[in-house]
Amino acid sequence: MARGRTNAEIATELFVGLSTVKFHIASLMTTLGVRDRVEIAMWAYDTRRVKAS
Repeated sequence: MARGRTNAEIATELFVGLSTVKFHIASLMTTLGVRDRVEIAMWAYDTRRVKAS
């Protein structure tokens, strides 16, 4: 997600259903206390979970 992939692209890459991806994204948003996917991406870069290209 931090690399700009859509829910459908993530589901295809991980061989899971779209609803599974949506569930985990919502759970991550709750855990991190963020409002949207952009804030998750910012967290991922800030914590070096994803390297800037």
